[in-house]
Amino acid sequence: MDRFETLTAFVAVADRRGFAAAARALNISPPAVTRAVAALERHLGVTLFHRSTRAVSLTDEGAALLDRARRILAELREAEQIVIGGRSVPRGQLYVTAPVTFGRLHVLPVIDALLAKHDGLSARMMLLDRNVRIIEEGIDVAVRIGTLADSALRVVGIGSVRQTIVASPAYLAEHGVPASPADVCRHRCITGSGVRVGTAWPFGSKGDMIVNVAARMTLNTIDATIAAAEAGLGLANVLSYQAADAIAGGRLVPLLEEHAPPSMPVSLLYDAGRAAVPAVRVFIEAMRQSARQGAWG
Repeated sequence: MDRFETLTAFVAVADRRGFAAAARALNISPPAVTRAVAALERHLGVTLFHRSTRAVSLTDEGAALLDRARRILAELREAEQIVIGGRSVPRGQLYVTAPVTFGRLHVLPVIDALLAKHDGLSARMMLLDRNVRIIEEGIDVAVRIGTLADSALRVVGIGSVRQTIVASPAYLAEHGVPASPADVCRHRCITGSGVRVGTAWPFGSKGDMIVNVAARMTLNTIDATIAAAEAGLGLANVLSYQAADAIAGGRLVPLLEEHAPPSMPVSLLYDAGRAAVPAVRVFIEAMRQSARQGAWG
């Protein structure tokens, strides 16, 4: 049996935790999936799955193979795309990951425009406020905000965003406007997840003035954090693009802008092997163009 088919079946079963679900996803029969996985196990001389009547789970050998199998399949699809589609026509699936709010506001419109322009192109987006493994997950391009750790991946800087302390006009009318970073710890503060997490808020031109705040409210999404700030529950430390609409609408007021820490870079990460893929190249250029055309808050 073709090795591509056996690896595809293996990854599908691992991802969906079942042979029947994998068969539905691949649009083939369950026996065909079973035969493919069995053929791969015979070839490797190992058992890849623990099988029971209720569940399917990876063995240690299966877990060790899974990431490598995903990468092999991604590289095969990439090679096919280059050969079949040529080097100038974007086609196939573009897989992008980005922070949730930034992706919704500033990546999705770019992808929408590319899909409208290129009939042979499709897209998949993974919007998460945490970093994922790009190569292992088969992702073409990751949008990252903040300082990056050293890696073998290629990095393209496309812009920056700023820390913004915000509060509602009603909150400020009742509790006063902080005049300095030191005043922040005497205010009610909202903390939460997203690109920025925690109670240690940096200020100053080098970002080395740290104010430790006591969280009056802790939330797990940026949208909820913005909503809580608009409701007058306290000060929130967010990024400029996250609060841009609320500030423009007068629902939030930016504070202590003269004490803001350095801007955080916005970067695109991708494996060097994907640089020749037309869909990747047009997406990177489109994101650069988007950054040049307008500020991100």
